[in-house]
Parts: sequence; C-alpha cells; structure tokens
Amino acid sequence: MDLKEKILTFMRHEAYRPLLADDLAAQMQVSGKELNAFFAELGRLEADAGVIKTRYGKYGLPEKMNLVVGRLAINHKGFGFVISENPDEPDVFISSGSLASAMHNDRVVARVHTHKTGPDKKREGEVIRIVERANQRIVGTFESSRNFGFVIPDDIRITNDIFIPKDEAGSAKSGMKVVAEIVKWPEKHKSAEGKIVEILGKSGDPGIEVLSILKRHNLSEDFPKPVLRAASEAPETISPEEISGRRDLRHLPIVTIDGEDAKDLDDAVYVERQSNGNYLLGVYIADVSHYVREGLALDKEARQRGTSVYMVDRVLPMLPPRLSNGICSLNAGQDRLGLSIHMEINERGQVVHYELFPAVIRVKDRLTYTVVRSILTEPESELRNQYRHQVAHLEEMERLCRILRDKRMRRGAIDFDFPEIKVKLDEKGKPLELVKRVRTIAESIIEEFMLAANEAVAEHLSNLKIPSLYRIHEEPESEKITRLNVLLHNFDLKLVNTEEVEPMALQKVLQKIAGTPEEKIISTIVLRSMKQARYEADNLGHFGLAAEYYTHFTSPIRRYPDLIVHRLVHETLKTGGLTPKRRKKLEEILPEIAFHSSERERAAAEAERESVDLKKVEYMEQFVGEEYPGIISGVTAFGLFIELENGVEGLVHVSSMDDDYYQYIEDQYALIGERSRKIYRLGDPVQIKVIKVNQETRTIDFALTSETARNQRSLPAEKKTRGRGEKSKKGKIGKTGQTGKSDKQANQSHKTESAPVKADKAKKAKSKAGRKPKK
Repeated sequence: MDLKEKILTFMRHEAYRPLLADDLAAQMQVSGKELNAFFAELGRLEADAGVIKTRYGKYGLPEKMNLVVGRLAINHKGFGFVISENPDEPDVFISSGSLASAMHNDRVVARVHTHKTGPDKKREGEVIRIVERANQRIVGTFESSRNFGFVIPDDIRITNDIFIPKDEAGSAKSGMKVVAEIVKWPEKHKSAEGKIVEILGKSGDPGIEVLSILKRHNLSEDFPKPVLRAASEAPETISPEEISGRRDLRHLPIVTIDGEDAKDLDDAVYVERQSNGNYLLGVYIADVSHYVREGLALDKEARQRGTSVYMVDRVLPMLPPRLSNGICSLNAGQDRLGLSIHMEINERGQVVHYELFPAVIRVKDRLTYTVVRSILTEPESELRNQYRHQVAHLEEMERLCRILRDKRMRRGAIDFDFPEIKVKLDEKGKPLELVKRVRTIAESIIEEFMLAANEAVAEHLSNLKIPSLYRIHEEPESEKITRLNVLLHNFDLKLVNTEEVEPMALQKVLQKIAGTPEEKIISTIVLRSMKQARYEADNLGHFGLAAEYYTHFTSPIRRYPDLIVHRLVHETLKTGGLTPKRRKKLEEILPEIAFHSSERERAAAEAERESVDLKKVEYMEQFVGEEYPGIISGVTAFGLFIELENGVEGLVHVSSMDDDYYQYIEDQYALIGERSRKIYRLGDPVQIKVIKVNQETRTIDFALTSETARNQRSLPAEKKTRGRGEKSKKGKIGKTGQTGKSDKQANQSHKTESAPVKADKAKKAKSKAGRKPKK
C-alpha cells in the first residue's frame, strides 16, 4: 500500500474527526525522514480534493463533511448536477445561482444543503471549490464589435459567451467558427476572457460544423509525426520469423463478416460441428499488440485516443491507417497474425472447453452482412452459388448463433433492438438519404460469437487472479427503476421488485412490447433507467448481459482496452503468471486507463451522435411545410417530442397547442387539456407538420395538424384511462426496419448496412400529405 492509500485508509477507518497535519502524522506514527514525504502527499491529496482542508487548517474526508467531489454537468437552462466520483452516491442538484464560476464539466467540490427522503433521494447544494477546469479551449462562433469581440460557444451547456479583447481576435471576422483559449476564468460577475488561437472557417461552409464537433470534444484527425514515423516502419507482410511458435491455421476456411465499407477488419470466425455433436467456434482477432508495443509512440497515442471515432462523414482511427487498414487488418487472402480462442460449445450454449493461443491465419473470404443475409435467407440467391463452398459453413454458424442467443435469453440478458440511422452524403457532405440499418441473422452471428469470446476471455483472466480490465455494467439505481415502473403502469406493465430488479424482469417487459407502436419509446426509457457500461480494473459483472464475467477482447484495432487485454493474455500464455513488479505496475496504471478509456468512449459517442443529428436537421430543411405521421417520444411541461418514421425527432412546443390549456401530468407522461380533456401521451401516434428547422441550434419545430386535433381521443373527466389516437396513414416518410447494435458494432457506425430503399424519383409529385423525405 503506497503512502497516499495509507493516509486515506487511516482517515476512513481510524480518524473520527478532522485533524491538523501534525496530529495526523503523529497518530499515523510518521516521523523523521518520512515526514517530508508525508506532508508532500497530504498536499497533493488536498490539491486534488482527495482530502479537504478546513478554514481552521484541519484535514478531513469530503464524504464525512457533507461534501461531494465530482464532475459538474450543466443543463442549457443554467442549472446543473454534480455527478459524484463515488458511483454509489446520488447526484447533487445545483441551481444556476449556486454554480459560483464553475463551467460545464469542471471537476468541483459541492456542499450538500438538503437531502430529500423517499424514492427519489434528491440532494441539492452549491459549488464551493473548482478543483480542475475542463474547458481550456472553447469552440464557437465569433462576433465582433468596434472595441471587442466575443465567442458564442457551440456547446449550449456553456451558457456564457467568452469575451475577446480586440487585440486578441487576430484575423477572425464575424460569423467565423473559431477556437478560443481561455486566459481568465469567469468570476461571479464577469465572463471568461479568451484569445482566438484557431480559425476553422466560416459557419455553414462544407465540413466546418463537423470539424467544430471534433474540436469541441478534443478529437484529432491528424497523428503526430513521431507516430506516423513509427507506423511507417510496420511491415506490409509478415515474416517467417514472426510465424515461428504460432499455430498455423491457414488451411481453415476462416471468414470475416462486416459492413461493405469497413476497412479495419479485426475479427474473423470459423465454426465446425464435431463428432460428439458439440460445436467448435474459432474467433480470430488481429494481433495488434505484436505491432503496438507498450510505452512506445504508437501505444502512447492509442492510449490517449482510447478509441476510433466514426463520424457521419469521416473516420478518426485509433491507429494510423497503415496499421488499422494494413498489416493489422484481416484482409482476405493475406497471411495475418492473430490472437485466437477456440471454444467447444454444447447444444445448450455452454462453453465446455476453451483454448487461447497465438496463430497465423489467412482469411478465405471477406463476406459482408448483405452477402451472408442473402445466402442464409434467400434459397434462390445467386450468392449461394457464388459462395457455395461457404454455404454449409454459414449454416452451421446460424445454428450455433441461435443456440448462443437462446442461452443468453434464458439467463436474462436484455436485448435492445434500436434503429440505427445511417446518413448517406454526397461528395460535398450534403445529406441525401436517411437509412435504417436492419438487424438480421448476419449481424447476430457476429454479435453472439464476439460476446462468447469476450466472456470466455474475461473468465480466463479472472480465474488467473491477475490485474486486468473488464467491461462492467452495474445494477440500476432503485429510484430510476421506481420511476420506470410508474411509466410502465401507463402501458399496463409492471416490475414486481424495484429495489433489486433482475435483468430477466426487464427482458420480459421488452418481450411484451415487441412489435407494438410504443416499443422503441419504452425501450429507450428502459435503457435510460440503467447505468452506463464502463471500463473498470475490477470485475463487477455486466447487468445488461446478465454475465458474471465480461471484457472487451475482440476489437484491438479500434479500442485501447482490448489492446491491454491482448497484452495480458500474451504475458500469461508465455509465463503462466506475472512477476510481483509487473503486477504492482498494472495495479497502478489499469484504474487510470479504465477511467480515461471510458471518458474517451463517451466523448466519441457524443461526437458521433451530434454529427448524425447535425445532418438529420440539415436533411429535413427541404421538407418544411410538409406533413408526416409520428410517435410521441417524449412529454415535458414545454411540449411533445415527436419521432418520425425516418428517426428524425422534433418538438411540438406547448405554445403551438392553442386549442386549449394543457397541463403536464408527470406520472402519466402526458399533456392533458383542461377543457377538452384531450390527452397526448407517450407512445401515441400523431400527425405533424414541419414548421421550422434551425441548423445553428440543431432543432426542428413541429406542429400538430388539425387532423390530429380532431381525432385525438379525450380523457373522461372522472376516469383517467389511457387514450390512444388512430394512426394516420398520410405522409409516410419511408420504409422502416428493426435494428440493433451489437457489442462489436457499438462504436462503428461506418459498418452499417442500408435497408432496401426505393430511390426517390426526381421532382416527385407531392402526395396528399406532402413530399416524402427519403428514409
């Protein structure tokens, strides 16, 4: 145990009150030469808010002083929440007047003023100290006046403009997208002051808005020169020396199955039926750790990036393309190094035996989801003849896939089936079409095989009792499940136990709503009721998968934690264990790697979502004035969120609902008219008109049509039963398709397939409900 942990452990378990530094040292029996190190470490802890120094010079722990340390998440309306670094602590609400000068995402210390009892357990407080500033640079639009300028942040959660002195504006002109570096942090009655350090371009220019998103999330397109130099030294082919000591599997008809436009192929599969009736599942993963060595330039850059990022119009790989698309990619017909796992699986989906080993492979065929789907579901397909040598192999894969999925469902895994929207762009980045990716047996095969490999490797590492990285998903908070249960009651559904809900209970709810109009709405709220999955150095299990062991092993080209897991597997295969020195080093670095990787994953996911939303809004601009059917996807006091069939969401503001005064009934997720008793509830079908599209704020305004108002059912004054309107058939946007996102596909939106969509005819005549925007 290092000195830092010794201090914290003593203060948690031995010190019953705040102590002066000298008294703390005395009680810990620190003396002589150790004192200098002790006081230095105590100072570092105080600076990092690990301990709190009172105005009387005494040191205590924040959790024992009614204080919370965490990240501040500010809402665009001005208030915020401190998200505690202790995952067991609830958030603390901070009103706009209690933020001090803290900005969104700053690391802060908050004092809790009020605790509310009951299922919500809400806490309110104020920021009393800013430990670490998060927004050193701000991306936004520059506006100038005669004597000064200011930057309006793109991120609406940064609620105040950045003041720019005239001599710090450089060549920036009004309307330009810029990056401002803060030189003076905001004070109680003063805005932050900054200087322009980069001009991105003029707002509205092609690619500028996506570039702004990248800058805001600190995502880089370019690799440093030393990293590119290191990548250039990677070989284009593998040598005989590299093959030595590896199992040669080049004779097997191994295949990759990915999207048409995928270039970084990091996993391949093979299935064989054995004489005892069991299946041999081979999963072969690119051996990236062979080329990216710990502590060198490529590794440091990959660790900093954490993940590849798949924006709507570009890919930001974790590794330079020479590696990610070259020697590390399992390209068909080329010898490649792989870290492999063979699993023997019985008819109930149980892994009865497994083996991890380094191998050399040669992928026989590079298949796509479209090809595999056609072979397995279209008996007369020409592709079955073209790939006749793989048909029996793929049929065995399908059988094993269904066995593995049935096993997951039996143990209670939660299977979400969300539509994923892919935006097709022209060469200038203008959106042409919104396409829903269809989840089929092809995607499911890869999903189930990757899940099986990840679980087996996680259990392997856990059984070795060595430090490692795990992909964890903790149980949801009971108060969120209680609120979910209130919603479910409106749909005649319920959870029996909200204190310790089991994954199986949520799975049964999703099964009951499958195929109903409200399926996506309820699924989304179920998902929001759960905690985010993250990386952790301790194995805490995966609630959503109902798995005791889970890690990420299958995508080392695009995820840094997978690369770490590969190194650990290699080390243990060579030596059977770890030296004490290596174990200690891993115990020190893995928690930080887990935390940083989780942060970069969230930043990447948010940037990807923002880039898609940006293009959705841009796409819908051409349909202002048209009418379409939609589903109420959210209900708030200020209006209704409506989702259209193409996945676009807009707001019907309550001020546009002027046929009555509408009251927000929170526990019913509804707006109800005072006089007419009309009810607009979550999941109801409606007909809307596109009123306004604002690319700057990325919002779309809808209005309910007169047809919706006429047909909307009214709530009886005495009996508040669920009213449902009749679904309109006018103004269809396009075909819909069910979809899901596997663990393998979670961060690779470029690996999606378009559902079959009829091309729009030029200048199509308007239908009765208006033009049809392509799906």
